[in-house]
Amino acid sequence: MLNNDVLRSLRYTLKASDAQMAKIAALGGCTVDEAEVRAWLSREDEDGYVECPDEAMARFLDGLIYFKRGKDDSRPAPPLELPVSNNQILKKLRVAFELRDEDLQAILHAADLQLSKSELGALFRKPGHSNYRVCGDQLLRNFLKGLSLRQG
Repeated sequence: MLNNDVLRSLRYTLKASDAQMAKIAALGGCTVDEAEVRAWLSREDEDGYVECPDEAMARFLDGLIYFKRGKDDSRPAPPLELPVSNNQILKKLRVAFELRDEDLQAILHAADLQLSKSELGALFRKPGHSNYRVCGDQLLRNFLKGLSLRQG
């Protein structure tokens, strides 16, 4: 899934302005201004569209965790994992919104998608693990849709 699509969905879910989105990114160490954020939030066919780089997306997701949960200065910042995968986005959103397995299942159910607990757990395994499952675009899209319904 495109980073820009994820950002647009999260902006809708958070009901955030361009300035707030820039502040969240800054919490994760990404220095951007409102104009850059606006370019990332534009649609592909609109003037001014700019593709959101993986590093900016990773830093925005870290900033979202700090925004929602607070920053623990006694712990070092996690290293950036590039390129950003759908599985990483799902993991970071799970942490940011403090979601348990039941919450994840309810969110996916609200978007008309059923996953068992073991199928859900496979999405959070490390790549290379025998039970690892890749998070597809459709699953992430449904998760973001369900998350916006829950937060609304």
